[in-house]
Amino acid sequence: MSGKRVILTGATGMVGGCALRVCLEHPDVSAVTAIGRRSTGIKDVKLTEITLDDFKDYSALSDVLQNQDVALYCLGVYTGAVPDDLFREITLDYTVAFAESLYRVSPGAAFCFLSGQGADQTEKSRASFARYKGAAEKALIALGFPRVHIFRPGYIYPVTPRKEPNLMYRMSRPLYPLINRIYPNVGVPSEDLARAMVRAGLHGTGGNENPILENRDIRFL
Repeated sequence: MSGKRVILTGATGMVGGCALRVCLEHPDVSAVTAIGRRSTGIKDVKLTEITLDDFKDYSALSDVLQNQDVALYCLGVYTGAVPDDLFREITLDYTVAFAESLYRVSPGAAFCFLSGQGADQTEKSRASFARYKGAAEKALIALGFPRVHIFRPGYIYPVTPRKEPNLMYRMSRPLYPLINRIYPNVGVPSEDLARAMVRAGLHGTGGNENPILENRDIRFL
């Protein structure tokens, strides 16, 4: 079977779920491995699902991580959804544990990371989200993958209606179509973001050599 092998985290989430569907339909993807706490419920000849309880321990998945061409890291949690220590663990420690384990056995993979607008690699921001995402970005760049693409979307518009996780999202969803006409770079639809991540992972970002992709860059892709 020709094509590239993709490993994906966060496949039951908004962006990760979109990315999974894009990969399964993409002619340049031969196989997708989705790692998560629970099944996506999707059945496809390309898809292998691996359940994991401890996202800081990949010692039992060395064979699974081998020979991967692209990693799409979409695992995360909304600010305020969990206590700060757990938020840091999920945002930073989980990311680094996965990336280090993948690099040991698939050092040639391209790594696409779902970060967020305002991420601060100096870790001086007052916002915990910015500090932890920035620290994760910095760690990923330092690992040595040949290509690291860091996606910093603003507001992510959920194309498929859902129960919104917090007040900001409940307010933003009905306003986004109007605001987007005036300020097109304020956000990006979830499906467009997923397509951009898959495209970058498979084929790179063209002439853009900066690993940081802000909202405007994502929309361009």
